[in-house]
Parts: sequence; structure tokens; C-alpha cells
Amino acid sequence: MKLISLVRNVHSRQCQQKVNWSVQVRFLQQDSVSKSKPKRYKYPSVYDPYGPRPQPSSKIVELAERIAALSPEERRQIGPALNEHLRLPKQHMISTEGMSMGAKQDAGTAKAEEKKEKTAFDVKLEKFDAAAKIKVIKEVRAFTSLGLKEAKELVEKAPVVLKQGLTKEEANAIIAKIKAVGGVAVME
Repeated sequence: MKLISLVRNVHSRQCQQKVNWSVQVRFLQQDSVSKSKPKRYKYPSVYDPYGPRPQPSSKIVELAERIAALSPEERRQIGPALNEHLRLPKQHMISTEGMSMGAKQDAGTAKAEEKKEKTAFDVKLEKFDAAAKIKVIKEVRAFTSLGLKEAKELVEKAPVVLKQGLTKEEANAIIAKIKAVGGVAVME
């Protein structure tokens, strides 16, 4: 009998749901809230994210003084000489053709540029014979990096600029090739 009552007692405790609610409420009163001023931090006049740098060694200071004493022509030769001595890879110029590099120029500077001799030329396809269309497309593909479809669309848009920023000799060579296959191109 005692065993049965013990089992019932243990079973009933396990089946009952335990509800433990801990409620924490905090009421802030006006006098307990501090109205202190925010901290003011002192920032340095010049911010250096890497921290203070150590003083250069005497060798570096002496080298800097010797470089400063060189003539401008000799200073220009230091960079290439160091690149060669340290076997660094050659640096190539990045082409900026077709990119706008700032605001438009004034009319006065445009006139001054016209007086200078032109060094960059554009080749423009004016027209072509219908029978020589395929040959013209092949020739356009030869000196541009266009695919067949793009070259065909470009030729069909004639008159159109085919290539920009060429030297006079390159432009004349392209014009001669286009003329030989039956097209008419001009230099601008």
C-alpha cells in the first residue's frame, strides 16, 4: 500500500506542470536617473592610425640628405635604377582612351589645342560597295578586337568611327587596307 501511494505521489508530481514565473520590474524614478554630461574625449590634432613611428636610423637620414642634394635629372634616374637593381616588374601605362577625365575645357584652351599639331587620329568608314561588304567586315575584324556579329553591325552603321587614337601612319595603313577591299575610309 505504501508502495502504491509513493508511486502515485511521484507520478503526480511529474505530470503536474511547473510554472515558475520570475517577474522583475524596475521603476525608475526621476531622482534615481543620473543626468551626467557625456564624456569629452581629447582627440589629437593629426590622427595617425598606425601610431607613433620610430625615428629613422642614421643611415636612412644620411641617404635622404644625399638624395635631396642630387640634381633633378639624377633624382629621376633613381626610380628606374632601383627597379632594375631590385628586379621589380615593369610598370605599364594604363590607357585612358574613351574615358572622361574631368570637366569640359574652356573655348580658349580648345583654340590653343587646335593650333598644336594633331598626334592622335580616328579612322572613319564613310561607305562601302555592297558587293565588298564581307571583305570590309573581315578587314574591320582584322584591326579591331570585335567578333563577326559586332563587326557586321559596326560596318552596317556606316558612316561610323572604326578606331580612335591612332598615329598618322597607322591610320593611313588602315585606310589603304579598307580602300583595297572596296570601302571608303577617312582620317579625322
